Amino acid sequence: MEENITRIHLDGKEYILIGTAHVSKHSAQQVKEVIEAERPDSVCVELDEQRYKAITEGSKWKEMDIIQVIKEKKASLLLMNLAISSFQNRIAKQLGNKAGQEMIQGIESAKETGAKLVLADRNIQITFSRIWGNLGLKGKSILLSQVIASIFSKESITEEEMEKMKNQDTINALLTEFTEAFPRLKTPLIDERDQYLAQKIKHAPGEKIVAVLGAAHVPGIKEEIKKEQDLAKLTAIPPKSNLPKIIGWSIPVMILAMIAYSFFMNPAAGLDQSISWILWTGSLSALGAALAMGHPLSILAAFVAAPITTLNPVLAAGWFSGLAQAYLRRPSVQDFHTLSEDVFSLKGFWRNKVTRILLIVVLTNLGGTLGTFLGGADIIKGFLENF
Repeated sequence: MEENITRIHLDGKEYILIGTAHVSKHSAQQVKEVIEAERPDSVCVELDEQRYKAITEGSKWKEMDIIQVIKEKKASLLLMNLAISSFQNRIAKQLGNKAGQEMIQGIESAKETGAKLVLADRNIQITFSRIWGNLGLKGKSILLSQVIASIFSKESITEEEMEKMKNQDTINALLTEFTEAFPRLKTPLIDERDQYLAQKIKHAPGEKIVAVLGAAHVPGIKEEIKKEQDLAKLTAIPPKSNLPKIIGWSIPVMILAMIAYSFFMNPAAGLDQSISWILWTGSLSALGAALAMGHPLSILAAFVAAPITTLNPVLAAGWFSGLAQAYLRRPSVQDFHTLSEDVFSLKGFWRNKVTRILLIVVLTNLGGTLGTFLGGADIIKGFLENF
C-alpha cells in the first residue's frame, strides 16, 4: 500500500501524499485503502470549487445556453475545455474507469471516515488565465495544435503503462521534456499549483492529513510544503498587455489608410484593393465555416461579416456565423445529453450540433485571421506597386 505514497512529518503534523494517475482504477482503490487505514483528520483533493461541483453535481450541459456562450466570447474556451476533457475521458473509458475517479473516491472516503474535506487546488479559471498570459504567440499556436491533435489520436495506453507514469523518476523525466517544449507553461501549470496545493495541505485542519494528488505534483509539494506561500500572489490575475490591443488596431488603421489614399490618388486602384480585402477575408472566413459543415446561411454570414469585423478588433466573424448556425440549427436536448460521448471522436465533434457551432465560431475566426494577413499583404503589395 506504500507504493506511490509519500509521508512527511512537519511541525507536529503528518502529511500523507498519494500520487495518482487521474484515469487509473488502481489509484482510486489505493485512495480508498489509505484513507480507511489512516483515518485522517482531513482529506485534501486536487480540486477547486468549480471542478468539485462538476464532479458532485454531474454534467450541466443541458443547462448551457449556446447563444449566450457565443455572446460572452467563450466559444473558444469551451471548445478547448471539451477537447482536453475528451482526451482524458477517452483514456479513462479505454481502461474501464471514470476520469477523476480517485478524486471522487477521496470525497466519498472523507465523508465515510468523518474527515474534513479540503478543496486544495487553485481556481481553474485563474490557472488558465495565468497559463495564457505566460505564452507567446508561438507557444499558444503550438499548444493549441498539440492539444487538438491529441484529442483525435488513436494511440492506446494500457493500465500497466499508466501505473508506470506514477513512478516519480518517470514523472520528473516527463516534466523535463515538458519544460523544454513549453518553458513558460510549466510555471503556472505545475510550479505555482505545487505552491498553492502545498499551502492548502499544510494548513488543513488536524494532525494527520491525506492528500490525493496527481503524481506530477508530489515532488514539488514535498519541497514547497516546507515554506510559507503567498496565496494572494498565486491567485492574482496578471494584467493584460496593451501590445496586442495596439497591434490589433494598428493593422486595420493602416489597411484603411492605404485604401483611402488609393481611392484619392487612383480610384481604380482603391477599388481593386477593396475587392481584394473582401475576397481574402470573406472567402477564408466562409471556408472555415464550410469546413465545420455550417448551414449555407452561416457560411454566407461569415463571408459578409469578415471584411468588416477584421477591421474592428472588438468584433469577430465567427460570432456572426456561430449565432446564425445556433438560430438555424439550434441544438436539441439530445445534443447536450450526448455531448460528453460525442467529443471522443472527430466524427462526433462534427455530428453534434453544440460542438459544430463551436467549431464554426473557431474556424471562421481562424479563416478571418489568415485572410487579414494575406489580404493585408496583397494590399501593401498593390500600394507599393502603384505609389
